[in-house]
Amino acid sequence: MVVMKQKYHIITKESTITTNKTQLNMKKLLILFVASALVFACSQGGKQSSETGSTQSTAKGPEDYDPNRGEGKFDHVDVGERLDVQLAKDGKIIADLKCASCHKYTDERLVGPGWAGVTERHRPEWIMNFITNPDPMIDKDPKLLAQLEICLVRMPNQNLSDEDARKILEFMRENDGVK
Repeated sequence: MVVMKQKYHIITKESTITTNKTQLNMKKLLILFVASALVFACSQGGKQSSETGSTQSTAKGPEDYDPNRGEGKFDHVDVGERLDVQLAKDGKIIADLKCASCHKYTDERLVGPGWAGVTERHRPEWIMNFITNPDPMIDKDPKLLAQLEICLVRMPNQNLSDEDARKILEFMRENDGVK
């Protein structure tokens, strides 16, 4: 019986070694698969296929850039002559949360430039496009490039909705004295 037990132990040990090798091979395959998926995803360059129903945007060159409108989906933003007080109030709440860590509402620079007078220097379309689409605009707008040299930090995309961007724009108008 002792011999049988030893044989059983040897079989179990060999089985354990085989199982460990199988698990190691499976781990290697899993790592290889994840690495391949990552390389494939990165090689797509951010393009989505037309099979998903999304459209690929063609990048415009700097010569196509409109410095009065900016780069983005907003061609015209109707703000009206009078301030929408509720939009401005909501915009201040969002700005306090998302913007105030880098921007002061005066002309004083913090990390980014101060907001005083921004609605007088830029059209509403430009502001909305910049809030919702900062990266392409920083790359193409000469004034933003100059500002980047002063501030040394790119404005991050806060992933704000169009509605939230509009509320912030209205708060900026209030900050600039629109009644």
